[in-house]
Amino acid sequence: MAVDRNFTNQQGQRDADFINCVVWRKAAENFANYTHKGSLVGIEGRIQTRNYENQQGQRVYVTEVVVSNFSFLESKAQADAYRQQNGGGQGYTPQGQGYQANPYGTPAANQAQPGGFTNNNTSEAQPSADPFADNGDTIDIADNDLPF
Repeated sequence: MAVDRNFTNQQGQRDADFINCVVWRKAAENFANYTHKGSLVGIEGRIQTRNYENQQGQRVYVTEVVVSNFSFLESKAQADAYRQQNGGGQGYTPQGQGYQANPYGTPAANQAQPGGFTNNNTSEAQPSADPFADNGDTIDIADNDLPF
């Protein structure tokens, strides 16, 4: 996983940190099949540190994210455009779709079977469902009223 830093370096470019992620079983298959380099995904998981001894006899420490859930965050149009430019033929799951990984081999509580994808949103977003849309009033909130 590549994570862009919030600030620029001396050349005016954003540096990226590359974080190792571990995904197991069907979630790993789905992640490999439906993402590409540069895909915008949301990752949930826990940070794990482990160590091992390499061939030179040195102790090597590894920190990685063990993924428990991921979501596709780019639109279908963006994924289709990437596939057309790069000749990919993989399928795509629309924005808002996610998958819960369970490294212990038993199905997670809201994990779909057999496709492996669950919709993390309980309802589809409808433009008319927003009670504040197009009412013409402005929302006036002072900075002191915000909890953060």
